[in-house]
Amino acid sequence: MHAFTILQVVTPTLHDFPFPVLMAVLATVVQILKNTEALAKKMELLRVQTVASNSKDAAIPAMFVRPETEQPGNTTVHGVKLEVPIIDFSNPNEEKVLHEIIEASSKWGMFQIVNHEIPSNVISKLQSVGKEFFELPQEEKELYAKPIGSQSVEGYGTKLQKEVNGKKGWVDHLFHIIWPPSNINYQFWPQNPPSYREANEEYLKYLHGVVDKLFKSMSIGLGLEEHELKEAAGGDDLIHLLKINYYPPCPFPDLVLGVPPHTDMSYMTILVPNEVQGLQASRDGRWYDVKYVPNALVIHIGDQLEILSNGKYKAVFHRTTVSKDETRISWPVFIEPQPECEVGPHPKLINEDNPSKYKTKKYKDYAYCKLNKIPQ
Repeated sequence: MHAFTILQVVTPTLHDFPFPVLMAVLATVVQILKNTEALAKKMELLRVQTVASNSKDAAIPAMFVRPETEQPGNTTVHGVKLEVPIIDFSNPNEEKVLHEIIEASSKWGMFQIVNHEIPSNVISKLQSVGKEFFELPQEEKELYAKPIGSQSVEGYGTKLQKEVNGKKGWVDHLFHIIWPPSNINYQFWPQNPPSYREANEEYLKYLHGVVDKLFKSMSIGLGLEEHELKEAAGGDDLIHLLKINYYPPCPFPDLVLGVPPHTDMSYMTILVPNEVQGLQASRDGRWYDVKYVPNALVIHIGDQLEILSNGKYKAVFHRTTVSKDETRISWPVFIEPQPECEVGPHPKLINEDNPSKYKTKKYKDYAYCKLNKIPQ
């Protein structure tokens, strides 16, 4: 006899139970659900900054300890700093700058730009207000927490994506959109420090010029008109999503990762780091520290630009490590499509000799698959 049939035979119907028993069972189920929800919320609110302040030189929770094959102490090429291309945006030889951007985007997927015309005091203010936010009392930071179950990444939090083997990154973060105005939700912009909004808006003003120059150069590098790549990507509706990564000191930095190996989902990422070493890139299957260059912007090519360029530009595989004694903070801005925007190889780059190498799909669907570790 089929197992389901047996179950039907031996399982009494609800009518066989007295009403008080049914109510007691229902109450138990409700309590179990509440407890489960409370546990999930507690895990969601476990902040690395709190764990770090409680750990000091003590052992750290096992959920942060990576397998030996992933531990940076074992997998980093020590004593060598990866000198990714450094591009001087102020070089009067525009052809040289153009060539350097195209070359770095094709062969490295990462480069640093100096003399980018964003004043150092504007960057300093951005860094100052971000650092001040993370130094606020925990209960004040929680006012900006990402709502439980939210489909958006915006807000203060710790967990971003499905965690492989339950391992957590040694990082807390704050996400919020800074452009375009129609996508901004000020609910997630800290009101304290009071100058937070002004500092972010001032940085954005200068950032637009950097984004435009990069898109124009990369468009020409693909054989397109200088305006075509940005237009295909979304034009002035491109989302600029700011993230602040806060990596507190860790007593055992060789055992943990701030953010595990990944490529960015965006078209490109423009990152401001502080002076604490932590960014690593994969080169020839090995992990290297990326040399810190004062006042430079770090540029990552992301998945969407690799797709749009049909593979000419390469998304960079990178990760972050943490320090034993110092706090590392970084400010990436992810330049992304709108959620409903369909991204695929640019039609002008597809022909018989160069067929499409990537699927065309809505960005929101791509992001869902990526964050939940579902094959694209």
